[in-house]
Amino acid sequence: MLTNTSPAIEAHGLSKRFGDVVALDGLDLEVQPGRVLGLLGPNGAGKTTAVSILTTLLEPDSGSATIAGADLATQPGLVRERIGLSGQYAAVDEVLTGRENLQMIGRLYHLGKKAAKARAQELLERFELTDAADRPAKGYSGGMRRRLDLAGSLVAASPVLFLDEPTTGLDPRSRLELWDIIRELVADGTTLLLTTQYLEEADQLANDIVVIDKGRAIARGTSDELKAQMGGERLELIISDEADLDRAKSLLAAHTPSGRVDDVEVRPSTRTLLSPVAHGIETLAAVIDQLGSNRIAVSDIGLRRPTLDDVFLTLTGEPAAQSPKPTDPAATALTETINA
Repeated sequence: MLTNTSPAIEAHGLSKRFGDVVALDGLDLEVQPGRVLGLLGPNGAGKTTAVSILTTLLEPDSGSATIAGADLATQPGLVRERIGLSGQYAAVDEVLTGRENLQMIGRLYHLGKKAAKARAQELLERFELTDAADRPAKGYSGGMRRRLDLAGSLVAASPVLFLDEPTTGLDPRSRLELWDIIRELVADGTTLLLTTQYLEEADQLANDIVVIDKGRAIARGTSDELKAQMGGERLELIISDEADLDRAKSLLAAHTPSGRVDDVEVRPSTRTLLSPVAHGIETLAAVIDQLGSNRIAVSDIGLRRPTLDDVFLTLTGEPAAQSPKPTDPAATALTETINA
């Protein structure tokens, strides 16, 4: 069983191939009880494959894992009893009402008719769905479907919860509401593995973060630790004319700690330059003066700390939440399974 000293989720060397595609390549993960692990990576990096394996929907080619004290290979049934799962798409029966959806899940967990009804009512109240409880789910908004799906994953009061991009497609208000629900779950002791394409989401919710790319973990740490790897303050400059990019880059290079042009990052599509600086305000004032004397027009300029977006882009070479997005090889299998 799960104790306060043993990891709630522990995986070693998980590997999975789909034909010639390597989805996971020796992935190690560890999540302590009552904490949130954010699993980040470009689309197709293997996040959904990892979730599918850890929730028994796929078998790994190699590697091992324990979930809430149950061995993934030898005790898959026990693993399923101790986890909840909310996939990328809300897995609700549109013909059934919200109440009927939750009661059905309760019966599948062998709660008994009376207990299933009581648990459904409790979750409808917790997720603010009582007004719509007896309406068919096909009439629910996207945010309501997401709340109902998350409620369904909690019917068995599982100690470990897997959320695979839970807020994808939600409007900002619905996303914030779901964040509050997730925080409440964690405050009550639930352990959570969260995959997301929204860097702000990981920043807000995750205690620890693992960045994966091409099926491997390429960075681990808290949000602050990952940002610290990027260095201190950075000067961000958006110039008005793309033709001035090279001149502006040379000007900024003189103010980097190393004095090297290569340390200035250029993003041509947005006419943006990013440069590490040693003396924030003094450097900013000097750069503004030099830009003026060199007649380089500026749309915006300022100092800022690195963000998770910076970390993500530097580590993976891609911005977060790109569109259109390639599909993780396991995403289709996971969606079909949970919607079956």
